[in-house]
Amino acid sequence: MLTLTANDVRLGATAVDWQGALTQAGRDLEAAGRTSSDYLNGMMAREQQSSTVLGNGIAIPHGTPDSRTAVQKTGIRLLQFPDGVTWHDGARVHVLVAIAAQSDEHLDILRHLTRVLDTPGLADKLARTGDAAELVALLSKPPVLAKCDRDSLCLGLEATTATELALIAAARLQSLHCVGTDFLTEIIGQPPVALGQGLWLVHHSRGARRPALSLATPKRPGPELQGVFCLAGPGDECHELLARLDQFLAAGEPIEGLGAQALLARLSGEAADAVTASVTLLNSHGLHARPAKQLVQEARRHNASIRVRLREGDGGAVSATSLTRIIGLGARRGQTLVLSATGEDAQPAVTALTKAITDGLGEAVSPLRAESSPLAQPQNQNQNEPEPLVDDQPLKAVAASPGLALAPIFVLRQPTLTFPDTAADSETEIMRLNRAFDAADSQLRTLIRQAEGGEAAPILSVHVEMLQDDDLYQAALEAINEGASAEAGWWQAIDTAAKGQEALADRLLAERAADLRDVGRRVLANLCGVEMPKPPEHPYVLVADDLGPSDVARLDTTRVRALVTARGGATSHSAILARALGLPAVVGAGDAVLKLVDGAELVVDGERGALVPNPGDERRAQVARRLERLAALQAEAHDNRHQPAITGDGHRVEVCANLGNTAHAPDAVARGAEGIGLLRTEFVFMAHPDAPDLATQIAEYRHAFDALNGLPLVARTLDVGGDKPLDYWPLPQEDNPFLGMRGIRLSLTRPEILETQVRALLTAAGDRPLRIMFPMVKDLEEFRAAKQIVQRVQTEVTSADVQIGVMIEVPSCALLAPTLAPEVDFFSIGTNDLTQYTLAIDRGHGQLSADSDALHPAVLRLIQMTVQAAHAHGRWVGVCGELASDPQAIPVLVGLDVDELSVTSRRVPLVKACIRDFTLAAARERAKLALSKATAVEVRDALESF
Repeated sequence: MLTLTANDVRLGATAVDWQGALTQAGRDLEAAGRTSSDYLNGMMAREQQSSTVLGNGIAIPHGTPDSRTAVQKTGIRLLQFPDGVTWHDGARVHVLVAIAAQSDEHLDILRHLTRVLDTPGLADKLARTGDAAELVALLSKPPVLAKCDRDSLCLGLEATTATELALIAAARLQSLHCVGTDFLTEIIGQPPVALGQGLWLVHHSRGARRPALSLATPKRPGPELQGVFCLAGPGDECHELLARLDQFLAAGEPIEGLGAQALLARLSGEAADAVTASVTLLNSHGLHARPAKQLVQEARRHNASIRVRLREGDGGAVSATSLTRIIGLGARRGQTLVLSATGEDAQPAVTALTKAITDGLGEAVSPLRAESSPLAQPQNQNQNEPEPLVDDQPLKAVAASPGLALAPIFVLRQPTLTFPDTAADSETEIMRLNRAFDAADSQLRTLIRQAEGGEAAPILSVHVEMLQDDDLYQAALEAINEGASAEAGWWQAIDTAAKGQEALADRLLAERAADLRDVGRRVLANLCGVEMPKPPEHPYVLVADDLGPSDVARLDTTRVRALVTARGGATSHSAILARALGLPAVVGAGDAVLKLVDGAELVVDGERGALVPNPGDERRAQVARRLERLAALQAEAHDNRHQPAITGDGHRVEVCANLGNTAHAPDAVARGAEGIGLLRTEFVFMAHPDAPDLATQIAEYRHAFDALNGLPLVARTLDVGGDKPLDYWPLPQEDNPFLGMRGIRLSLTRPEILETQVRALLTAAGDRPLRIMFPMVKDLEEFRAAKQIVQRVQTEVTSADVQIGVMIEVPSCALLAPTLAPEVDFFSIGTNDLTQYTLAIDRGHGQLSADSDALHPAVLRLIQMTVQAAHAHGRWVGVCGELASDPQAIPVLVGLDVDELSVTSRRVPLVKACIRDFTLAAARERAKLALSKATAVEVRDALESF
């Protein structure tokens, strides 16, 4: 993603005409090493196609797709023309944002700039400012997005007064993190104002975090009370919401009986008699300038007032004839455009626009990938049935989490749910839905009581809250009243809500959509009279096709002895979570394990990656003896957990803990950790609806420093993007987010956030040892840019013991370790991502993840190169990935001269015990053996027989 910085700005430019201005922009890009001289021809050709003026004094000239060969390095130059330049379309331009992009990075800037065009007096400010930083700030200020969507509606409430409804509406805004408690206090003391038509309004700005509008309606409306609007935010930020509310009231249409979708349509500016249609956008880069222009041109051909809105968004409908408004929707592939039209040509207009959008608006498009039904997954009859496993015969699979278990099997099989799509009697269907709701609520509350104090209880509590979500219920009622069966109506509501969460740029974490579907299946199973899979009361081995993070988090670890999955690899999320929970796990075992019979016994060897169904007497006795030895080893490791990890010939290796939350620091120290080898600081950012301020971060980090009592803390700076989005830091959808804007490259686009984090870490550390490392660094240039921020803050905040390092996750960083080592204080190797990028295997890939093994010799060679480069300059090296806790890998890593291993807290005592069990000389022999092999399988086989 491209970003604007003050270094990209040239103030006070002058030009006689637009060609002269464009020529200057082209030469500036060339002088900055971004393009060759040929790129200017592409910029001129682009202007011949259509003007690049956005409005309000801004133009964004860029080349045609054919001219991308002239782009040497993606970049931007911003030229200010205080006197203005008349463009070829007659517009007056004061700022050129000239873009040289090797792909479609400019689309993100385009979408952002269209959202600041309505800023009052923007053109004048752009022309007059003499400060480059101020100019960038004017164009980069994030737009204030108003909240008014399905989540903010509270319909059909048991309330009889406007005051009650006002408080409920305000409370809804608080639950959505739009307002704080101060706002509620103000609303409590404020009488609602009558708007007419039985509608009322309360409003305040105190405690408002973003402009938002909520509507609460009574279950039994009357002429004097149809509903209460609750508006939050200062007046200058509420223009859009006030305009929508004014338009809504001016229409004078009754709201009684309207469902959530109909109300949102009215609030977005759609007329009650409008012809409407919904159409999915298929363009790979969304509704950017070229397809948006096609849409606008098609809309202008019809004698109708046409409006467009995003079904998944918070905003209102915009005119289909306004190019900047259409671009400003920020619509992306897979989102739904809602068209509405009134006037003489309304129906033909909507029909024509629907076809134009479906056809791609002048671009080649492909249909969305078909999704398999989450309700039933019938077996493909053409697939070969897997051979059944043989009793007492080992099956080799992927070792995912060490440990040994012998227990009866429980195979988690999702039931097949079938039901009719339609039903004649809506009242009966609603009664059935209500009974299914009551049953699901009772089931969940029983599970919560059983899991009290465990890790599953909070997640199940969230499920109860989702079940009580009135919006889901109302959406289901709408569908039922239109002829759907209770099952079909309910699943439609769930599926729509889940897809909406997944599609939003600022969506909640992906687990929210998965949890919605979990709740949906529970109610659906009650409607279909099918029992959801229920684990046994006795200890068992859980066997499943695959397990997601939410599945693993809900496990009752007092009964689950081990995990086995048909798919997945050693670095998949389920494997990582199994290690965190201390459960033996074997993954990638194949479909045959799903054919095992519930109750049959299974040996799970998480260290060797082996399964044995129905073991014979001799093997059972062997396993029993191994379990006794393992229990003794664990007890001994626990007793010696505070002793250093020293090999048999006197070589010491530090063993630290990986933490995802500072609250767990005391536990890590209690388990013998010699420091924190990886603090994932993103937990602070994910726990807040807005970027945490300096004081909040200082308080969080101090928890860890206080618990460590002088032990070192390695803090990884904010690592989001990719698979870890932040609601308040929306990013454009990327085809491959793991190779996109994440880690340090994302933080450097918002240096003020990185600087605040560094300042908080230094302040919290004081004179205690702090190690700061940057994630996803690819080369020395990125490290220097980040280190410069730390050094600048260090001139203002004194901290006695600070080291600055790099997390080795990108192969280029390992290959370039000799160039980095002189300038860093340490390296910490993140083997999870390093393996993923080195082997080009997504660790979550259903078929390939089993081959993503960090003991692959290619990964080991990168580790060796990193250690050799570091030690040549007197730097230390740690390993903080999952490989550091793999019993087979620990001697190899020590043999490669790794100085520190950082693992989950639970594994600290056992890793220390493992290191005490071999000599450095033997470890080096194992490392040499591993490096001589050609594949990860060969490495593991050789180590097992060593």
